[in-house]
Amino acid sequence: MREIKRETKETKIVVKVDINGSGKANISTGVGFFDHMLETLAKHSGIDIEVFCEGDIYVDYHHTVEDVGIVLGEALNQEVFPVKNIERFSNAICILDEAAVEVSLDIGGRPYLVYEMPRDGAIRDFDLELIEEFFKSLVFNFKIAAHIIYKRGTNKHHIVESAFKSFAVALRRALSYRESGVPSTKGVI
Repeated sequence: MREIKRETKETKIVVKVDINGSGKANISTGVGFFDHMLETLAKHSGIDIEVFCEGDIYVDYHHTVEDVGIVLGEALNQEVFPVKNIERFSNAICILDEAAVEVSLDIGGRPYLVYEMPRDGAIRDFDLELIEEFFKSLVFNFKIAAHIIYKRGTNKHHIVESAFKSFAVALRRALSYRESGVPSTKGVI
């Protein structure tokens, strides 16, 4: 299990991850909807994730969401790299009722994010634009490439949860064991 700590004037965070886990989650950020999404990420990826964050949520949720993405990305990076014997590429479309989001991943050490999701509006008091901030921080600190593409749906909660489930399933598939090493024309990642 990998543990990363980060403390700033805005947040104090401890993250633990185990990529060989069973999807257990122990999450406490002070932001209920975000906790729910992180639990979803753990459950469907099969990665054990613990996140404890004390953030300046009296200001808003931005620092908490962004900084958790940073620390979670760093922890996953240290757990996964250097890459050995994984599938590397994957994609998934997970639906939640009427909503569908497609996520494609490359666990290749080259951070890039394509994010085509609704950004306007909120779920309760959680601004949808924060979902992009989370994934941006996660992807760039994990050092992976991700394309997160909204396909359909009207319910904001369903759309966002579909994105987290799709990301989790794609991550589980990309990290799955491959006997013949990592697929790369360079021979190394």
